[in-house]
Order: sequence, then C-alpha cells, then structure tokens
Amino acid sequence: MFNAPLPDPAPITRHLRAMFGSRLLLAAVHHLNVFETLSAGPLSLPDLSRTLGLNERPAMTLFPALCAMELLQWDEAGRLALTDLGRFLTVDHVPNLTGYTGLEKDDPGALEMAVRLKNDGPLQTDEGISFVKEGEGPSPMDDPELSRKFTLGLAGRARHLSPIVAANISKREGHLLDVAGGTGFYTYEWLLANPTSTATLFDRPAVLAVSAELLDEFSRSGRPGAAQVKERVTFMPGDMLTDELPQTDLLLAASLFHDWPTPTCQALATRFAAALRPGGELWVHDAFLNDTLDGPLAVTDYSAQLFWVTKGRCYSRAEYRSWFAGASLEPTPTTIPTQLDYGLIWARKPL
Repeated sequence: MFNAPLPDPAPITRHLRAMFGSRLLLAAVHHLNVFETLSAGPLSLPDLSRTLGLNERPAMTLFPALCAMELLQWDEAGRLALTDLGRFLTVDHVPNLTGYTGLEKDDPGALEMAVRLKNDGPLQTDEGISFVKEGEGPSPMDDPELSRKFTLGLAGRARHLSPIVAANISKREGHLLDVAGGTGFYTYEWLLANPTSTATLFDRPAVLAVSAELLDEFSRSGRPGAAQVKERVTFMPGDMLTDELPQTDLLLAASLFHDWPTPTCQALATRFAAALRPGGELWVHDAFLNDTLDGPLAVTDYSAQLFWVTKGRCYSRAEYRSWFAGASLEPTPTTIPTQLDYGLIWARKPL
C-alpha cells in the first residue's frame, strides 16, 4: 500500500482560511449587529436570520462559525444565544471589546464580507464567483488560462490526499466515475489500487486537458503499475448539472458539493444516484461541519472561504445524508477521516 504522507499539512490551510473567519467576526459585530440583537435574549435560527436579513446560505456560514468561536451557542430549545464570552462583544457589557475590535471594522475584507452576507454573494457576480458556472452562461473553467491556473493550484492538495482516499474507499472490480475530477489524481490512485478496474474522469474540456498532462506525468512516475493506469482512464467532457452521466459502480464527488447551494446539492445527489448501478456506491470527500452546527473552527473558516469564492459552503454530514436519502440511496454511518480537515462518507444504491 502507498503510505499516507506525513505530517498532516492542515495547519497551513487553517492559517490561510482563518482570514475569512476574522472577516465573519468583524462583520457580525460591527455591520450586522448580531451580538446586540441577541443581547435581548435567544432567538431561533429562522427568527435571527429574518431579523438580520440573512438568507439560508449566509446564515449557515455565519452562525456555525460564531458557535465554533465559542461566542454563540445553541440552547436547550434549539435557539441561538450569547455565551459569556460573546457578551464581551456587546456595548452594555462592562468591560467589553467592541471598541477594540472596532479598530478593524473598516478593513476592506470585513466590509466586503458584510456586503456578501447581506446579499448572499457579491453585488457584482464576476467579482466574487471565481470558478463556478453561473446560470446558462459558460463556465469560468472553460477559459484555458484560468482553468490551468486553478487546476494546477489544487494539484498539491490532490497529490497529498488522493493516496489516502484511494486507500479508504471500496476496493472492487468495476468502474469509477470521478465527477468534476479536476487533476485526476483521485482517479489515478484508485486505479493503481484496483488494477482490474476502469474509470471515467468527467469535467470541463479545458480542465481535462490539464488532467491528461498530469496523467502522463503519473504514468512515468516509476511506481509499480502506474504505466498501465493510462489505458484504463476515459476522459469525458461535459456539464454535470445538465449532461447525462455514464453508468458506474462507484461515483466519487471530491470537493464538489461545497461549491453549490443546498437546492443544487440536492439535485446533484439525485443525478449521481441515477448514474449508479444497483449496489453502486456514492463517495463524498469533503470537509464537514459538525451535525450540531457548532464547528469545528477549521471547517467554519473553510466554509467562510467557500462562501466568498463559490455559490456554496461547507455542509454537515447530516445534511449530506438527508440528500442521499432523498435520492433513494442508503446512507451509511461511516465517517473516515483523511487529512487537511477532510473526511469520507458514503451511501449505497439498493440492489
């Protein structure tokens, strides 16, 4: 077995994403008045969201983050309430830190985060949605230069995680469909671990051009069996939101759902379920919120980053499993941690 690389480089990505969590905090204190609103008493999630003018996606980005920071908590009635720590961010608390945090309230990132929370995204879409298809228009990933930059930017993460993922998802003879497979490393590593199986890498054409170059490199790596991987991969260009997906035994959705809002995720789960043969498996590799929606902090920071650059956010395992069940799949209780604050969950299609 290919040994998992060590150490876990999660501290690097945590420091990077903490910037977005800081922007959430400043926006909550000084531009949305979250803490002053709750100083009058706990509120349910719908009531607090309505009071602050927040849609579902920004609310589910902001409030789990503030809970992870231990500034808010869910009370026994399921309402959001201030913690003793959170009261330091209200003006009537003596002493308080509203003046101190206020020194950074006009930071451009904090101001823009407040705008995006109130608007559920940037006022000008092309200023904020960097890599996600918008409506009926072309995908940004159809631009060869942007596609190459983004795909290669993710390559280091995929190189690190893909052997760990391949070692933990099912070993079987059959076919793997890697949707929005990007670099292709997850596919290549799984084929290396399953030498009698085949795979389809499904993505935008410009992305697949980079994937093919990386497959050439992978095939020449000198690792046992790597040279034979190339002949077992099919590159299939398309749009996962609209195009028919090929039938498969396993479907891998790695860092995929988190780019999209809840209704799109539900639709994708249904499309993916339809592509599975009876007994097939849908595997998701992603960073997951706690089902209690109160962290972990590394994931809520990541969710804030995704909120900034995509149409999505991080979701809890419970949310994923509800989509699986809604698509007539059988969710499993299995959770397999990998690295970089990611993990695996999966569901099975009934025979």
